[in-house]
Amino acid sequence: MSRARIAFLLPVTAALIAAGCGSDDSDDSTTTASAENCTPDQLETLEAEKLTVATDDPAFPPYFEDNDPTNGKGFESATAFAIAEQLGYDEADVEWVVEPFNSSYAPGPKDFDFDLNQISITPKRAEQVDFSSPYYEAEQAVVAIEGSDFADATSLADFADATIGVQIGTTSLEAVEAEIAPSEDPQVFDTSNDVVTALEQDQVDAIVVDVPTAYFLTAVQVKDGVIVGQFPAPGGDEWGALLEKDSPLTACVSQAIDDLNESGELPELEKQWMSEVTDTPVLE
Repeated sequence: MSRARIAFLLPVTAALIAAGCGSDDSDDSTTTASAENCTPDQLETLEAEKLTVATDDPAFPPYFEDNDPTNGKGFESATAFAIAEQLGYDEADVEWVVEPFNSSYAPGPKDFDFDLNQISITPKRAEQVDFSSPYYEAEQAVVAIEGSDFADATSLADFADATIGVQIGTTSLEAVEAEIAPSEDPQVFDTSNDVVTALEQDQVDAIVVDVPTAYFLTAVQVKDGVIVGQFPAPGGDEWGALLEKDSPLTACVSQAIDDLNESGELPELEKQWMSEVTDTPVLE
């Protein structure tokens, strides 16, 4: 529901936790596009020879910097401009619009060509929208309060008796149930704000979010919050560009991402903007 997002308050946290959260299964339904069909004069975009890219507001680090998607700073901002360039668009031809995370994968027409907002690729969502090839795979992280009983845990088994908070309908919930399987059912909250509040008010021992979000929370939002460690979501948690269902652009956007991966440009952007993620200890 991509980081790894500084002084925002709880509305930012809401976007953060939701953003990297989804199911753990990916849908690989895209087809290879031919280069001659993936040029601005051939692509059926919302506006002729322009590329309209969506993300949420506020847009936050490490995915966007200074709440300004247009500046090319941050992992997803840089990735969007790299995709655009791969397709033949100049930076001036990229238009940014706001699309709230929770409405991005709703069925129906879209007011954008593609959306980058840490949206997990899931079969359920893919029934209503298209996804490109994945551009990032996120791990899950456990966040606790420094000095608490679980802050120094070194394995997933250490959380067997913990009360863990998660947001409903997220990859994090699935990961807790599948990988930790605590003796007490996870405490499930309707909103990401409620998850964070529960941790701060000692209603839960720890919370689980994606790793980039965990870095934001512990750096900015949760006083004395610490990242205990990371672990994979079952089956992985891949993020893709989201497009309208059966969009004529899907194959070309996927091909652009595949080419960026093959050339090494996308891994370099990930390294530049998401490098802290690799320093998180692994819980097994």
